[in-house]
Amino acid sequence: MAKEEVILTKEGLAKLEAELEDLKVVKRKELAARIKLAISYGDLKENSEYHSAKDDQAFMETRIMVLEKMLTKARVVEANALNTATVSIGATVVLLDIEFSEKLEYKLVGPAEADILDNKLSYESPLGQQLLGKQVGSIIRVDAPVGVIKYELLEIKVV
Repeated sequence: MAKEEVILTKEGLAKLEAELEDLKVVKRKELAARIKLAISYGDLKENSEYHSAKDDQAFMETRIMVLEKMLTKARVVEANALNTATVSIGATVVLLDIEFSEKLEYKLVGPAEADILDNKLSYESPLGQQLLGKQVGSIIRVDAPVGVIKYELLEIKVV
């Protein structure tokens, strides 16, 4: 089985490391206290607080394992290694939605840190795939359920 890289920006790496630290240091203690309190209520068989805390603990421990695995496979894309000649992971792009004459700005990131609400677009998404390697002035066409959406690449920034 090939080692699959997890591509992250420096900011994304810091965010995942902070989440892992919080889970291990703060959340584990909080859950241990919840479980201890729930045990004090007695009769674990019908103790909903206990079962809820144990479910939360299982979810948290799974998330810790996922984060640790991701961080061991992480490859950080350094902003200073990027150029603005073509779109690459870590670059910020300014697009013009041709149909609606609307400007959009996205940072192209790995799937682990993609968050469309924060304008972070995965390079594995349909738009992300079409953007990689493109130059300013390129017309990008993305197949969507509503039909083909066309964008013009106006600017490539390294932030």
